[in-house]
Amino acid sequence: MTEFLNVDDGSIAYEVTGDGPLVVLAHGMGDSREAYRFVTPKLVAAGYRVAAVDLRGCGESSAQWPSYSRTDIAGDLLAVIRRLGGPAVLVGHSISGGSATVAAAQEPELISGIVELAPFTRKQSVAWGDLRVGRYRKAMSQLAGAGLLGRVASWRAYLDSAYPGRKPADWAARLDRIDAMLREPGRMKAFRKMGGSAPVDAGAQLAHVRCPALIVQGSLDPDWADPRAEGEAIVAAMPAGLARLEMIEGAGHYPHVQYPDEVVSLMLAFLHANTRA
Repeated sequence: MTEFLNVDDGSIAYEVTGDGPLVVLAHGMGDSREAYRFVTPKLVAAGYRVAAVDLRGCGESSAQWPSYSRTDIAGDLLAVIRRLGGPAVLVGHSISGGSATVAAAQEPELISGIVELAPFTRKQSVAWGDLRVGRYRKAMSQLAGAGLLGRVASWRAYLDSAYPGRKPADWAARLDRIDAMLREPGRMKAFRKMGGSAPVDAGAQLAHVRCPALIVQGSLDPDWADPRAEGEAIVAAMPAGLARLEMIEGAGHYPHVQYPDEVVSLMLAFLHANTRA
């Protein structure tokens, strides 16, 4: 059942399932909490209380907000955790991976650990050599069509690239639901503003994280020419010994949807070590 939390500029939708230590799941841009449809039941079955959140501008949350930075999203997630009675392990994907970094640095008493799935947590730059990687070059073109021109069809094309090889069984239906969401009033504007938000705020907080962190990257993620190098750079920017990187072979930008069993296995090991019953 959807619950709503009113914050300063709108309402955040979320859904809570299960009992036990709190785990909060945050999705990436152009998506909704349905991104964790394969993960949530497994975490609940393992004894966790799981709150899946719709980011501002997405899903059932309000569409129109003044801004959509990682710091803004972190504030929303922290508000949900306060309402539910933290601390929590915060799981963030893509843009909200950066938000997890910000949240952990800003309010360490509320965050017992962070899991970042294919996170955009550092300032990005493109080297000429990166453009030799075909999957990266193709995805950047598709993202430009979606973010700069507001084309829903370009986002659908990008998602096809972001899920290399293995597609979930409900792929066609899920694409249609994402398409319908982005055509709702204000949603594509929110998407474009979110996509234009640079991760410099999250990058500035990496050194201030004090809780354990798990970074998960797909080996075929088209958002980076070298996904492993990006993950290693995030780990290196955090205090020594705090974070570790795990790679999911064959996964793209959505490892938790393509390979939920493998991702949940990593998450559970992390949760067992960093939560208290």
